[in-house]
Amino acid sequence: MTILVIYLATMVGIGLWFSRRKAVSTGDDFVFASRNLPRPVMIGTLLATWVGSGTIIGGASFAYTYGPLASIFFLAGTPVGIVVLYFIAKRVRRSSTYTVPELLERRYGLAVRIIASLITILAYTGIVAYQFTGGGYILSVITPLSPTDGAIVVALLITFLAIGGGLKSVAWTDFMSALVIVIGLAIALPLILGQELGGIGSYWDSLPEPMTTLSGGLSPLQLLGFFLPLFMLILADQNMYQRLGAAKTEDEARRSTVGFFLTSFLVTVPVALLGSAAVILMPDIAPDTAVLSLAGEGYLPTILGGLLLAGALAFIITTGSSFLLSGAGNVVYDAVHRLFGVQMGEGQRLKVHRLAILGIGLVAYVLGRYFPTVLELQIYSYTIYGVAIAPPVLAIFFWKKASKWGAISSMVVATIVTITWEQLDQPLDLNSILISLPATLITLVVVSLLTPDRRASESDLASAAS
Repeated sequence: MTILVIYLATMVGIGLWFSRRKAVSTGDDFVFASRNLPRPVMIGTLLATWVGSGTIIGGASFAYTYGPLASIFFLAGTPVGIVVLYFIAKRVRRSSTYTVPELLERRYGLAVRIIASLITILAYTGIVAYQFTGGGYILSVITPLSPTDGAIVVALLITFLAIGGGLKSVAWTDFMSALVIVIGLAIALPLILGQELGGIGSYWDSLPEPMTTLSGGLSPLQLLGFFLPLFMLILADQNMYQRLGAAKTEDEARRSTVGFFLTSFLVTVPVALLGSAAVILMPDIAPDTAVLSLAGEGYLPTILGGLLLAGALAFIITTGSSFLLSGAGNVVYDAVHRLFGVQMGEGQRLKVHRLAILGIGLVAYVLGRYFPTVLELQIYSYTIYGVAIAPPVLAIFFWKKASKWGAISSMVVATIVTITWEQLDQPLDLNSILISLPATLITLVVVSLLTPDRRASESDLASAAS
């Protein structure tokens, strides 16, 4: 608890430092951190933004349930998606839009921007909600607080960091969290597999039989249904685009994605192995707490366990802050400024942005009470955003024939099919993305070919950005 308190106090101190008026005085300061982040901080913020509750809690839960091989396939959506980001990183930096819907408007028009902003706010509110829930789990492991009470504490911390210094405070706390969690996982892995389980061979032999298979007992379609949400989300994640836009240069944006790719394995692989190792040591715990329980139940040295828990909580806090900051940006730039035409000075824009953060944070907390597990809410939020937004965004860079009506139709179909499939309780035990993604892609292609328009090509987009 001492380690946790010191760590969180440090994060709050960083937030206070970057909350100074001198550090944050314009919208660019708040959203793009003045575009002067050093490369190590860029890599750290990309990693920590992406690897939050969805990996530490949701990924560990998947590993605990289905085994290490299946979970590595599940988490592979991250590095595969980063490879795609590498090839568009320069163009993303060149566009430098405040939001992804703003990028969509340049190609497809205002209607697409408004629909995309509504979908983004909906999905990002869900993602913030499961950061609250995941953080509550961590606090409940090492404090007398219940997961619900812990979620309130985490919600307050996440909201404070987002309101304070914007991306500047979030990026630097991201960097600190990334260092701690990567080092903590690297030390914990040999201690658990070697010291507690007697080596990799003994660990493997002790796993239940279905968990030693490549599929973990899932069908190929079910595995694909878990892989695709992560993959689709990262391809159009507004946080990724904003961070690439915050790079000093286009070359720096691309180099940062290389560092992001390499460091992602330092988190996802240990989480898969540690989460599945927890089945052997603690066969009756809640899957959501697999990695957390290893750190909190005496299987690791006190200092290491404390740092691992603190790092995991910090990852969740910074990820939540990032999505909260980003989602509030949609309210400011897509709704208040673009849709309603409200002209704001720099001071007014910062004030509205901060008020939007408070509003989304409150809604996210309430939403988190309706989903029993982090993994369930994670897949739901990832799917809606990834399926609805990624196809028209990628078409900007790779398919010039995509049209306004193709984009609108595909986003509407993606949202309706995803929500309907989830409300039907996933018939045939298939995640909704297996149904909604094909429907979305077919709609985008068919409607675009039937309704061609003369919207800007990729070269036109680059010129508009410059």
